[in-house]
Amino acid sequence: MMTLIAWINRAIWFGTVIMFGSTGEIITERSGNLNLGVPGIMFLGGFASFAGAYYYENSTPDPSSAVVILIALICGILASTFGGLIYSFLTITLRANQNVTGLALTIFGSGIANFFGVQVLNGGTSVKAAFTHTVFSRPVPFLSKLGVFGDIFFSYGFMVYLAIILAALTHLVISRTRIGLNLRAVGENPATADSVGISVTKFKYLATCIGAAVTGLGGVYYVLDYGYGTWSSSSSIEGLGWLAVALVIFARWKPRNIIWGAYVFGIFFWFYNYAPALLNLTWPNTIVILTQMIPYVITILVLIYVSAKQKKDSLGPAALGLSYYREER
Repeated sequence: MMTLIAWINRAIWFGTVIMFGSTGEIITERSGNLNLGVPGIMFLGGFASFAGAYYYENSTPDPSSAVVILIALICGILASTFGGLIYSFLTITLRANQNVTGLALTIFGSGIANFFGVQVLNGGTSVKAAFTHTVFSRPVPFLSKLGVFGDIFFSYGFMVYLAIILAALTHLVISRTRIGLNLRAVGENPATADSVGISVTKFKYLATCIGAAVTGLGGVYYVLDYGYGTWSSSSSIEGLGWLAVALVIFARWKPRNIIWGAYVFGIFFWFYNYAPALLNLTWPNTIVILTQMIPYVITILVLIYVSAKQKKDSLGPAALGLSYYREER
């Protein structure tokens, strides 16, 4: 039983990282922008939040939990929004190729984070913000003590629940509000949206920057909670960033599917670590490596299925990845 609970816990921690990334990317892609810079944005958000929190907790003998949360979130959101603004300017204003710009943003984000990370590491390989990690990983009071039920549902830091709330709100806004309708119109047919008075440029800029801010929270959570509040020279944020992009396809661009899909990815990703103990088996390293490919394989199968069915609501926005030229309207 303890092994199963540990597996579920690990899947939820893991799933939360990519839930933030996927929710942010769905907001961006619904406007027609394909931002493959998710890993880079998560790098920017993760490092900025760590740097802000680390310097704060080391600058005072009695750091405040509320202040360290505020500093970490503000730094992470500002840095990741800056990444989204760079992408927006290049692809919306200058109409640069979205695929190339996104990949360049991934390189830029990881490069900036690692460059300034050297200053924080000060010659070491890793450094920890212990107080910040304690604050971000603090479980729900009282409820986390309710035995197995508490261990499964309430033994996590506040950002786990924030990720679910943001995904649910994103679903409601996109599917049930006028703003969401306009956003979907811009992503499906920007020329038509423009002709009825919707500001295509404004919606694209806002969706991309807001999406980047949400994506950046994945980096914040990864470093300050999932990664035990440690900044390392060998961070694996990038791998989870690409999984977040894959999850968008798996969820068929629907935020509500992100919530359970992220945890499914987490279950399969950690399958190799916990399943052998539950089944009393010993697996060779080859099998271990292959099991970590399961989330990607599932994503490919889902993409093949929805493409074969040609269901419009299961495919991405029609204008996804295409620059809008108003002169050609």
